[in-house]
Amino acid sequence: MTAGAAVDAVLAGLDGIRSDVEDLYRDLHAHPELGLREHRTAGKAAEALRGFGYEVTTGIGGTGVTGVLRRGTGPTVMLRADMDALPVREATGLPYASAVTATDGEGAERPVMHACGHDVHVACMVGFARLMAAATEAWRGTLVVLFQPSEENGDGARAMVDDGLARKVPRPDVVLAQHVLPYPAGYVGTRPGAFLSAADNLRVTLYGRGGHGSAPQAAVDPVVMAAMCVVRLQTVVSRETAATTPVVVTVGSIQAGTGPNIIPDHAVLQLNVRTYDPAVRERVLAAVERIVRAEAQASGAPAEPKIEHLMSFPPTVNDADVTATVADTFAGHFGADAHTADLQTASEDMSEIPAAFGVPYTYWGIGGTDPQLYAAAEREGTVQEEVPHNHSPAFAPVLQPTLDTGVRALTVAALAWLAAPARGTGRLRN
Repeated sequence: MTAGAAVDAVLAGLDGIRSDVEDLYRDLHAHPELGLREHRTAGKAAEALRGFGYEVTTGIGGTGVTGVLRRGTGPTVMLRADMDALPVREATGLPYASAVTATDGEGAERPVMHACGHDVHVACMVGFARLMAAATEAWRGTLVVLFQPSEENGDGARAMVDDGLARKVPRPDVVLAQHVLPYPAGYVGTRPGAFLSAADNLRVTLYGRGGHGSAPQAAVDPVVMAAMCVVRLQTVVSRETAATTPVVVTVGSIQAGTGPNIIPDHAVLQLNVRTYDPAVRERVLAAVERIVRAEAQASGAPAEPKIEHLMSFPPTVNDADVTATVADTFAGHFGADAHTADLQTASEDMSEIPAAFGVPYTYWGIGGTDPQLYAAAEREGTVQEEVPHNHSPAFAPVLQPTLDTGVRALTVAALAWLAAPARGTGRLRN
């Protein structure tokens, strides 16, 4: 069977499951869970996979789930979906909007929302897994579907790897993943090479000497020190980085003091660094440390600043050959809706999974915005203002064609390998 015929055979069942995929999406959206606490979501995924006939393993890295479906000799393809939500209060007004609250890692009660589309990812993966199980005559090989926890915290993929993922599922020949983005629903976008940035979160504590606001000469003011650091850190991008090299440095939090006439004894900055090249990353992080230490010294700080690395995401760098294969299949199936995606400054930890197996991967985007809304905003030049982006409390992908596109993209990409097992991982042969 050719790849095209295999795609047609598998997707012939899409009309029959569409309402179930939509219902699952609404249910997941209304019941979001924070990272490493996705017990209900993981249970839904595992229950569905068992019902489809997959070999299911649960609890990997805490709440991770895998399903394996074997269909004779051929390649092994792994597809990944993330499950966790965000501590965001939903403002979509949808009838299935989240009203959930949960305790975060620091013990605070937070509103919780699927503000990044992981509910889309899970629903599409379950729909895809169902179609593949119902049409096993259309493909050969081994299919591995993986539901990953805690992507937003950057530790879910590593948790699964550290918990022995590589021993619990067959070694894949390729790993595939997708993410819903604020593009028009129906859009699919691939990109070879760098796609998502590496990200580093840091906390900097600057130490001063407290005192009365009426006698600043007797104190060392960490608020001024922090302000100078914020200004100076912007020069890492504007004056130390070539204009052709994408780098972002953001100071997202400043905390200091308790009153208007009290000079505090310390100030805390939290910042985020995004880069695409490992050498650039090391240089930027070194520049941040150099600037912070120099400003402290220039201010006469009584102690060296404390610089803590809180979290790191690896870059997502798509394999050129794997991406070319997927791009070819998308072009053939989606036509004008298949695009070359823009470089994204968001970050992901998915690449930890293929790295654990030493195999290539590709990661693509699908659109989730109402096409008419997007087109109107594009005409007016107001896409950034009018189109809700990931992590916004107004982020709400339209059900269709978003869900159909996600199911179809997973199917088309997987069958580029599984429909033609003899060809290995090169370009698609029809």
